[in-house]
Amino acid sequence: MITLEDVSKRYGGLRADEAPALDSVNLHVDPRELVVIVGSSGSGKSTLLKMITREELPDKGRIMVGGIDYDTLSRKHIPHLRRRIGVVFQDFKLLPDRTVCENVAFALEIAGHTNAETRNIVPRVLELVGLADKINKLPAQLSGGEKQRVAIARSVARQPRILIADEPTGNLDNKNTWEIVDLVKKINDLGTTVLFTTHNLEIVHRLNARTVRIEDGKVVADVPRGKVVR
Repeated sequence: MITLEDVSKRYGGLRADEAPALDSVNLHVDPRELVVIVGSSGSGKSTLLKMITREELPDKGRIMVGGIDYDTLSRKHIPHLRRRIGVVFQDFKLLPDRTVCENVAFALEIAGHTNAETRNIVPRVLELVGLADKINKLPAQLSGGEKQRVAIARSVARQPRILIADEPTGNLDNKNTWEIVDLVKKINDLGTTVLFTTHNLEIVHRLNARTVRIEDGKVVADVPRGKVVR
């Protein structure tokens, strides 16, 4: 599903003695797998995700996602690739002047779904995330946890094969954190490959998934599911 082979990335302006953003990273994620990625700020987690979504290009190495070799991926096919990858951020990124329904529908519209398809999909995905009763609310009328549920609904509405949850609980209180963690786990159980980044070890233990630790641009640990992460 996701393969990185000897991937390195160095941003301009770094001194020769400074660590690159990614340094010869090798990583393979199987279909339907849930992988937690941990690491301190500046460790390379964000760069790794940007490589997968094709927002950044590696200086060297090979990347394949869903059978697509990024070395041969043309610019015109990048939007198609990104429709196969849902991304959730910690700051929600909702459209403030659109309702819950309209926020989710917008993602479907720009992906080319018909009005009939959108009317069918939106209620089902809002039911999945537990927001069927909030369909006509504006983001300002929602709690932080509800906003993140809308963001997740928007990301999974197109039925992506991969969901990237980039610190999705970073702005949430304890109760909403666990609700979002459990929702992401449910989405994985339904067959979506999930990459979940966090620095919270309690979340790591709750998910009980394979955990990859990145520091200074290197994969320094790859802990199988069921093993204790420290």
